[in-house]
Amino acid sequence: MKINISEDAFKWFHEEMEVEAGEAVRFYVRYGGSSKLQPGFSLGVTKDVPSEATVVLEHDGVTYYVEQTDVWYFDGHDLHVTVNDELKELDYSYEKESA
Repeated sequence: MKINISEDAFKWFHEEMEVEAGEAVRFYVRYGGSSKLQPGFSLGVTKDVPSEATVVLEHDGVTYYVEQTDVWYFDGHDLHVTVNDELKELDYSYEKESA
């Protein structure tokens, strides 16, 4: 699996979460909410320190990652992170992993 983040989403992380170089952003599984992939679960995001980061994307000195314990949630899909322009919040979509 891969993490894909749009330029406007990188900007969102810097402005809304005040993420700076040297920090890490974790995508994690939450119980509750709705998801196209896993009913009853949703994706959350937080600043954290990687423990067993399995999927990693580095950009401008920031590490974006998914821990080994959360990989099951993606069920063979890549994560695409963009910004919903109307709501001014992150938007997640999933595409079957490319070969």
